[in-house]
Amino acid sequence: MRISVSSDMDEPVARSLVAALRERGHDVRPHGALRPGDDPQWAVCSEAAAREVADGTADQAVVCCWTGTGASIAANKVPGVRAALCTDAYTADGARRWNDANVLALSLRLTSQPLLTEILDAWFAGEPSADAEDRQNVDRVRLLDHGKTRR
Repeated sequence: MRISVSSDMDEPVARSLVAALRERGHDVRPHGALRPGDDPQWAVCSEAAAREVADGTADQAVVCCWTGTGASIAANKVPGVRAALCTDAYTADGARRWNDANVLALSLRLTSQPLLTEILDAWFAGEPSADAEDRQNVDRVRLLDHGKTRR
């Protein structure tokens, strides 16, 4: 799987994330502080990673900043992206299952190495729900990407 990864800081957890994704066999595309010469601002590098998902050059992305909040906000501004800030494995599983999230947002401050492994395990094991109500909600979010909603 092609996965874009961004971080606004070159922190140990960000380096561990890249290594863990590569160990899982993914093609990692780094952005921000993870790529020398790239703009490390969280809004800039999170958008870059999210745009690769939206335009189909990446299958998923993981965006990181100190709290994970800014990275998730920036990523979610890109139409077609459903970024979820996950601080535990249960949330990662739910984001994939109920929200069909395609971008994982992580906190550089809160994510320990063991927690990172648990979150990634849950994220990659998660499958989008086939439940009609769950699909309707995801479809509504897609309409919001285009400034439309149905009543």
